[in-house]
Amino acid sequence: MPDLYRKFIPLAILFAVLVLLMPRTAKFSYDYKKGTPWPYETLISQFDFPILKTQEQIQEEREHAGAIAIPYYRYSEEITTSVIKNVQGLDLGAYNSLRPAVVTRLREIYARGVISDALVRTEQGAAKLSEELIYIQRNKRAVTSPRSEVYKVSDARDQLVSLLASSYASVNLDSLFRRTGVYSGIIPNLVYDAAMTSLTHAESDDYVSPTLGYVKAEEKIVSKGEIVTEEIAQVLDSYKQEYNKVFGYGGPRILLYLGNVLLALALVALLYLCIYFAKPSVFKEKSRYYYLLFLFLLSSVVTFLTDRFAPAVMYLIPYPVLALYLQAFFRNRVVMPVYFVLLLPVLIFCGNGMELFVMYLMAGMVTIFTFGYFNKGWQQFINAAIIFGVEMVVFLAFRLIDAGSNSIWWQQLIQIFVGAMLTVALYPLVYLFEKMFNLVSITRLIELADTNNPLLQELSAKAPGTFQHCLQVMNMVDAVGRATDANVPLLRCGALYHDLGKMQNPLCFIENESSSPGAAKYHAGKTPKESAADIIRHVDDGLALADEHRLPAVIKSFIGTHHGTSCTAYFMNKYLNDGGDPNDVAEFYYHGQKPTTKEQVILMICDSIEAASRTLKEFTPEAYDHFVEGIVAGKEKAGQLEDADITLHEMNLIKSMLKTYMQQIYHGRVVYPKRKR
Repeated sequence: MPDLYRKFIPLAILFAVLVLLMPRTAKFSYDYKKGTPWPYETLISQFDFPILKTQEQIQEEREHAGAIAIPYYRYSEEITTSVIKNVQGLDLGAYNSLRPAVVTRLREIYARGVISDALVRTEQGAAKLSEELIYIQRNKRAVTSPRSEVYKVSDARDQLVSLLASSYASVNLDSLFRRTGVYSGIIPNLVYDAAMTSLTHAESDDYVSPTLGYVKAEEKIVSKGEIVTEEIAQVLDSYKQEYNKVFGYGGPRILLYLGNVLLALALVALLYLCIYFAKPSVFKEKSRYYYLLFLFLLSSVVTFLTDRFAPAVMYLIPYPVLALYLQAFFRNRVVMPVYFVLLLPVLIFCGNGMELFVMYLMAGMVTIFTFGYFNKGWQQFINAAIIFGVEMVVFLAFRLIDAGSNSIWWQQLIQIFVGAMLTVALYPLVYLFEKMFNLVSITRLIELADTNNPLLQELSAKAPGTFQHCLQVMNMVDAVGRATDANVPLLRCGALYHDLGKMQNPLCFIENESSSPGAAKYHAGKTPKESAADIIRHVDDGLALADEHRLPAVIKSFIGTHHGTSCTAYFMNKYLNDGGDPNDVAEFYYHGQKPTTKEQVILMICDSIEAASRTLKEFTPEAYDHFVEGIVAGKEKAGQLEDADITLHEMNLIKSMLKTYMQQIYHGRVVYPKRKR
């Protein structure tokens, strides 16, 4: 029952958090592509919404705005008043009766504005001035006006004559106005302002309206079977964005919540099944199990929050780093299916989920492969470049499929590049997770297995025979581990450190004794119980050294289980043969723990076989078969394997591999004949 609680309570908590994160509004549920028929019923807009311009359209308008500036003019009341007053004081001779009509028409002309006939010149390098529009500022308010609605000075003169001609047909108005100075008094009342022209041009370059028009409620957007053209797709994109942003769920709220609950349940169940089929033993390893749930929660939170508050930066999220976080503590048969599940929230909830899912899935899978070659120092940037290349290829493939995409590619490619580089920046978090969850990464195991590290060098110097024994066991467990799909890096470390305690008293062990004539024998003169106590002590000494040098707990477990609770048979048999009490043999037994994992079982068996193999007299397949079967049977008879999580099939594989290994390594040598004289 406690195991069930430990397995399912964390899943229940994860499920509850996912339900809380799920969207509270309905999502736009139509899929469409340009150039294909609309497969659904005729779509009618449920509300007013603006048609949003594409990034390409906005960019084009900005470029156009940057190329042409609209000239800015100030309307001068002073000039207008001065011109009217001047005309009122003119002497028209015999035609003074025309003066009121001339003044009235001039007021009409000046009300619209008069500009100079000369074209406004701009400074070299400045934008070209528009010939169609102008700004007119009057009473502190500036408005755009077609240039055709104001008069040039020459046009104003012609218009004045034209307006009066019908009433005074008998008068040569053009000659009269030239002679009396009416023409010369018409001057521009719209004054060009170069500074304001530059300022308004800069502002217009920065601001371009993001909308193209509006669609009213109850208006048809697209009919069933109609081809989705680029224009229709733009309207659909705008409708989708507005729908997801402000449109509430129209059905019963209970159905929305039920859908969220079922989706969250499906995701959690899928994660559970992935772990169950890939490596069910993870459920018994609390730290590793919680770590997988944490990564799934991290991926889900990042996906939901980014999609809700900043969907435009989804290309920036470095999801492939999650594959590296998994690979640091798990083998690929666990990494690949779990990483697939980690990306499912992206597929389900993001607007362009299919594209993002395929892109990040492909990049993550390639990363799992390439990180084995490029994982040290600056080489990680090579790995990041590979990630960028893979993501870019998938991204461009979707752009080519979706011809005429309404997006500016380079902006999203920059996001993809930055996201790939972030994998290098975020990977060191794996060491924080290692501490948080009390795990040991593959990188840490590789560092510990380096025989040049100070602790192993000390073992080599103080107990060279033991060190060589550890190296032989390491090679043996490596071969067996690969054949049985065990954690090989962990096995190699366990083999190197399992006899660490022997360097505290190296001469106690026969492999470190000198073979020179007259060399003192450590156990000479000791009783069997004293010798057994010294032998057994190497386990406690090894655990103490492991604590002193802060070796991971998983390495310490090999020190405590490589002898389990077995006995020091040599000294116990000697004690009994010398007449010792059979009921007083407790001191001859190790007080360690029996192995529980497949890796611990492999190390226990390989340690015994390597030590006992030195007593072999025959080097035949039959001898190896009998030897291996005898060692394993002895461990089983002593009850050392009764707590181990290992199947009969795996045990047979271990024995078969050991027999093959011994035939390849331990064999007789050819005796070279001596040359006759």
